[in-house]
Formats: sequence, structure tokens, C-alpha cells
Amino acid sequence: KLQFLYFIGNPTHHPLYTMKVLVVGATGATGRLVVKQLLERGDEVRAVARSMTHLEEDKQKYQDRLEVKLGSLLDFNDKEFEDLVEDCAAVVSCLGHTVSLRGIACPPYRLCRDAVKRLCKSIDAKKPDEKVKFILMNSTGCRNPENDPSRSWTETAVIGLLRYLLPPHTDNEQAQAVLRGISSPYLSWAAVRPDDLIDEDLVSPYTEHPAPTRSCIFDAGKTSRVNVAHFMCELIHNPDVWGRWVGQTPVIYNRQGAEDKKEK
Repeated sequence: KLQFLYFIGNPTHHPLYTMKVLVVGATGATGRLVVKQLLERGDEVRAVARSMTHLEEDKQKYQDRLEVKLGSLLDFNDKEFEDLVEDCAAVVSCLGHTVSLRGIACPPYRLCRDAVKRLCKSIDAKKPDEKVKFILMNSTGCRNPENDPSRSWTETAVIGLLRYLLPPHTDNEQAQAVLRGISSPYLSWAAVRPDDLIDEDLVSPYTEHPAPTRSCIFDAGKTSRVNVAHFMCELIHNPDVWGRWVGQTPVIYNRQGAEDKKEK
């Protein structure tokens, strides 16, 4: 089911295999960029979205290579979840809560966590012949206790307050924890942690780190959404990148932000 292609004349593309990828949160600010970049690389994409907003242009351009499943993900039953992951070599979750009073204070309170649980359960149920790559979009605000340096007491206090005031933060922490606890012969994972997200039109140089190199509260770096999408696509397609970060929670910063940090 994999077709070998060479992307000639594009330095960001390596010889690679096209594949089918499931993207949930496909119409979010980052998710739609992931969908677009995967399609540009020649992949087939199965996207879950509540509406066709932000996907209509790609659907017209790529036709059958973009399959859109409309609905609210957690409303799908177990069989529908299994149908979503069927034949997919990778699953990308860019789910997040809408930045509004309703999105923050109203159900579903554990959207990201429950989606990870159910998607992983569905992959196990399908028993694929080859391991599925599960890639979660997370945040530098979500500490990996197995790898990250300790936080200062002030950072710890602020994060504690965020957990109380912003339920989505706890959801993101728990989603990462679910992945770190996964032990399955049918999937492997990585959780990508950008810092302060910004919008840029083009992919730019960025740096990869096993843990944050600066305070996400008091000295946040910048990460463009288009770079997050690019890094996720590289995790899917580039064996060297996947080999570096499988089973880990990599942090990425735009390179300019990293250079600014070094100069301080």
C-alpha cells in the first residue's frame, strides 16, 4: 500500500513513501497546515472535522486523496473509531480547545486525553501488520517528568494556577501522560511540544530539543505553526527524524528565537 516516490528539486523532501495518514483536529490553526503539507508530499489524508471550513480548497485540489469525516470525534462509536484508523500508517492529533469561554469552561473537558485513549485502543483492536506512528501536538507547558529539568517554584505556582483556571491545560498534560504510558506492539509515538505559537506563511529553520531550553512562562520562545506541521510531517516520513524522537516529547523553537536566547 506504499508507493515509492522521489521529490526532485525540493530540498525539504527526501526520497520517501507516500501513505495514508489520519489527522484529527484537521481544521484547527495547525491541523489544517498538517493536512496541506501531507497532501503536498503526495500522501492520502483522512481528516476528521466538524465542518468543511478550511478544507474545501484542498478537497477541490486533491480530490480523492483527501477523505473528510464530518462529526465531533468523541461522538463516534468504537466501530467508527476503528474505521478511522484502518489502513493508516500514521495518526496525527492536533486537537485543542477553542479559545473562548465555552471552549474553556464547557464539555468535553478531556477532549485531547480521551481522543488519545480511544485512538490508541482502536489501533490495538485493528492489529496492523506494521506499527502505526502516533504523533500528538502538545505544549512546552506540559512537563515530561521523566526527562525535563525541574521547574522553579514560581513556574510551578503559575502552572498550578493554570490547571485550576484553564481545564484545557490539564487535558493536554493528561494526553501526554497517556502516551508516555503506552506499551503496545502496534504503535509507537512522539509528542511534539512547540512553545509560544505564531503564524507565519513559510517553513523556516527551527531547532529540536529533548526538553525546554527556556522558561515557557517567563521567557517563552516562538514556534510557528507551519514549522510544527513541517516537523510532524518529517516525523512521519523521515526515518532519521523519527529515530531521534520516537517515544519522546521533543520541543521545537524557531531558530531565530533560539539564537536570541543564546545571546542573552
